Amino acid sequence: MGVRLTLREGTLTALLSGEIDHHCAKGIREEVDKAAGQTKPRRLVLDFSRVQFMDSSGVGLIMGRYKLMQSIGGIVILANLPEKIEKIVALAGLDRLARIERNWDHETNQ
Repeated sequence: MGVRLTLREGTLTALLSGEIDHHCAKGIREEVDKAAGQTKPRRLVLDFSRVQFMDSSGVGLIMGRYKLMQSIGGIVILANLPEKIEKIVALAGLDRLARIERNWDHETNQ
């Protein structure tokens, strides 16, 4: 699992890849939280386009970033969710906390 972070015009994008499970979620949280704490973005985009698997650790990852962004006055966008992961997000009710973007381009932030 990996995460690549980019900041552009007030949007911090976390391009996630691989599998999100209890083995890697902590590292992702730490990297995203550090970058968000330093930059105070208006939007945090979690781009799932390269994620093949996510368990409940991913749900916790999203919820925690939602709380973080609320505390700094920003929003969370869940981008390019694979169908199976979008179902998990919907079942957990995360689609009510974060905006879903199906065709987010991480290169242009739109």
